[in-house]
Amino acid sequence: MKLLIFGKTGQVGSELYRYNWPHYYSIEAVNRVEIDLTDHLAVARCIHSKNPDVVINAAAYTAVDQAESEKELAFKINSEAPGIMARACAETGAALIHISTDYVFDGFNKAPYREGDKPAPFSIYGGSKARGERNVREACDRHLILRTSWIYSVHGSNFLKTVLRLCSERRELRIVSDQTGCPTSATSIAAAIQKMLFAITDMEVAWGTYHFCGSGQVTWHGFAERIVNQASPFLIRKPNIQPVSTEDYPAKARRPAYSVLDCSKIGKKFGIYPESWDKGLVEVINELNMSQGQ
Repeated sequence: MKLLIFGKTGQVGSELYRYNWPHYYSIEAVNRVEIDLTDHLAVARCIHSKNPDVVINAAAYTAVDQAESEKELAFKINSEAPGIMARACAETGAALIHISTDYVFDGFNKAPYREGDKPAPFSIYGGSKARGERNVREACDRHLILRTSWIYSVHGSNFLKTVLRLCSERRELRIVSDQTGCPTSATSIAAAIQKMLFAITDMEVAWGTYHFCGSGQVTWHGFAERIVNQASPFLIRKPNIQPVSTEDYPAKARRPAYSVLDCSKIGKKFGIYPESWDKGLVEVINELNMSQGQ
């Protein structure tokens, strides 16, 4: 089984690349320097030349606020590039696993979003990801779209790392308390993708769209409190964490107030059942602390 991963240095891509794969898997990953996702000819040529069995698109434009002023770039990377990948996969016979986001929804639900709920994104970022999903579906039948949320890891930029950095800079943190979602470790996403790949190997895959995120739900404020409590042995100071409303913390892009994902479908089809959203916190915090001490 030959895998080609786009997004080698991102949160999910990094975890996929360093994951413990069986010996019969051949893993190749490319980053944004090696393949410019805005160069659609280069993207297609990469897939055709490497001829993988499965392409995993873990690459994305994720600067949610910046996307509001860089719409064209966001859509090129999050919408057009996945469509090019899907078309190339259809031409070569490869399957495509595409990572998407909870931000394709508007956040008005009172119950967890299911795969069949209609996307209604507020932001340019969410809109670009929703269009990317559509392009994948239209171009390649053998696809798996995996929506996830609030990713954290030792790699790249994410909320967990931002909170830890601010702990050393400030005595008080003001964190939004009226947006609710499901934090998800990149490691758990990599593990879920591996299980999905095993199904592809066994030819028992149910193609389509799936949700996967940490089990349970929390606000950004609650997430920050848990991070600080778990990291307290390593912190210079433990800041006071003040809850604020979205209105008190203006941002260019509007976020969904509620973006909890229902993950029951992926359990029924693949036997994948997410663990608690905070299970990976200790491991990530410990690894970050060890890397800083070196």
